[in-house]
Amino acid sequence: MAKEEIKKLIENSKKTIDQDKDNFAKSIKDDLSGFKKNTLTKI
Repeated sequence: MAKEEIKKLIENSKKTIDQDKDNFAKSIKDDLSGFKKNTLTKI
């Protein structure tokens, strides 16, 4: 493989990982908000 191909693959992987991280963080925040609402509703 040429250096340019490897560089492009690494950049694409970084973008994918960053997007997955953001989605994961958002999912956790949404879950915490849901738990908080459910807890307050039960009290």
